[in-house]
Amino acid sequence: MTYCVGLRLNRGLVMMSDTRTNAGVDNISIFKKMFTWETVGERSVTLMTAGNLATTQALISLLNERAKPADERGAPSILEAPSMFQVARLVGATLREVIADQAGETGQEADSPFSATLILGGQIRGSDPRLFMIYPEGNFVEASEDTPFFQIGEAKYGKPILVRAYDPAMTFEDAVKLLMVSFDSTIKANLSVGPPLDLHLYEADSFRNGRVQRIEKDDPFFEMISSSWGEALREAFQRLPAYSLDD
Repeated sequence: MTYCVGLRLNRGLVMMSDTRTNAGVDNISIFKKMFTWETVGERSVTLMTAGNLATTQALISLLNERAKPADERGAPSILEAPSMFQVARLVGATLREVIADQAGETGQEADSPFSATLILGGQIRGSDPRLFMIYPEGNFVEASEDTPFFQIGEAKYGKPILVRAYDPAMTFEDAVKLLMVSFDSTIKANLSVGPPLDLHLYEADSFRNGRVQRIEKDDPFFEMISSSWGEALREAFQRLPAYSLDD
């Protein structure tokens, strides 16, 4: 399984993904699920993937092939699309193409074993940073003030803290802390999600990839967040009003 989150903040975009893939409890591997492209001074694009590994790897390979110079490819490029909306259309169409090719003449269904779901974020000069969720069918939705973040993969365990603590005005530092709590909750609840975790902080109007970091399992700050959050929950539980069976 997978867990990926994209947050839209006033300051920019924060993206985090795990790296665990498994085909049973005795067959666990690490594969990157976050990919970035940039044209410095003009655009930065980040894509996170969840779903069938063969599908997502084929998708990334095609996008990379089509990001080469025009004389080395024969298809539109995410590095040339005029807006993030057009990048989302291009990525969605490429995903649909990959799934249909893998599924053969029967075509792709929503519950296809070749299915994949994506989070796409970035900014192209001339517009604000934008964040999209792209579905296996190739269609997509965009983050808004009412829905300012997206999750894909094993989303249910890490969602409550995001809903309660997210603030669009929060700093990158607080956003990373928030995502660490969300991922820690998910990792503790589901063995199919695990570290290392990949992080990308994109600063609005920088038009280049920001800080890209891998957070290992034994990262001291992540371990501190994990233990401190568990202790804080226990203390908060003890402070709740007592329930009486006599009432």
